[in-house]
Amino acid sequence: MKLLLVTDAWSPQVNGVVFTLSQTCRELARMGHQVEVIQPGLFQSLPCPSYPEIRLSVATPGRLHRLISDHAPDAVHLATEGPLGLAARRSLLRMGLPFTTAYHTRFPEYLHARTQLPLSLSYRWLKRFHGAAVRTMAPTAGVRDELLGQGFDPSKVVIWPRGVDLELFRPDPPPGDAPLPKPNGPVFLYAGRVAVEKNLEAFLSLDLPGEKWVAGGGPALDTLKARYPQVRFLGPQPHDELARYYRHASVFVFPSQTDTFGLVLLEAMACGCPVAALPARSTEDVLAGSGAGVIDRDLRQACLQALRIPREAPVRHAQRFSWAAATDRFFSYLQPFPPLASGR
Repeated sequence: MKLLLVTDAWSPQVNGVVFTLSQTCRELARMGHQVEVIQPGLFQSLPCPSYPEIRLSVATPGRLHRLISDHAPDAVHLATEGPLGLAARRSLLRMGLPFTTAYHTRFPEYLHARTQLPLSLSYRWLKRFHGAAVRTMAPTAGVRDELLGQGFDPSKVVIWPRGVDLELFRPDPPPGDAPLPKPNGPVFLYAGRVAVEKNLEAFLSLDLPGEKWVAGGGPALDTLKARYPQVRFLGPQPHDELARYYRHASVFVFPSQTDTFGLVLLEAMACGCPVAALPARSTEDVLAGSGAGVIDRDLRQACLQALRIPREAPVRHAQRFSWAAATDRFFSYLQPFPPLASGR
């Protein structure tokens, strides 16, 4: 199959959506499919207000119409609800062609955290955007339930789980992997975007033994570095370096209550790092009573209890996930064009 993927999130952005899409494209190619990507690098773009690392593409439906026709795909998937997703959606509807969408990010909650925009307005808009798709892919059962609670069509919302690269994220270091300096006590690590919606201060303000490390970049980085000088901020890290930090950490701390999945949970567990997290339906879906982590409203207690978890438990749980299985599910949800669509 020839698939056209339209996404507003793509390299050089570093986030879970980009990683999910790149891994999915890689697995689809291994399966023998051809994937073309329409992404922000093909267009002029503007920095996103309050988040300049993300670029918003300046694209018209006419330009997207021509690109879709030129690629002549068998199916189209709209990965994001940004400018490219919107323009492609409009073009596909004008052409009478089916498409699928995915719900990766809780934009209503993120917008509310930054601007106090009522959640009802954002969800109303999202319902309209995704309502035109044949299927909308949600990462967990909990996220699907939330979308249904907002009035999404239950016959259209399906579950597309995520995976982890078990060759890269593993408990034993690869040959020649240099050890990190010995820390002063246990290491409590967070990895991911450094932004207000990640609720990082719930972790950074805790009184914990040992050291706190933060790997990642984002709009709140400078503010948090100034506010918590005792925390070791590592900045953005490539995935091979992240694996080293996961292996070195005593506990992976996940304070976010807005993530739709949290790929970093799987990465940390695959490296043998137990998880401490605040209650959130998506986090509970991922951990699923595995014994690989502790979820508690008292995040400090969760961190201290997670120190006692044998590192074999998170490894065992993470090995249940693979990108091959996740991509098989993704592929099964695609909607090929009808035969006559080749004459569009």
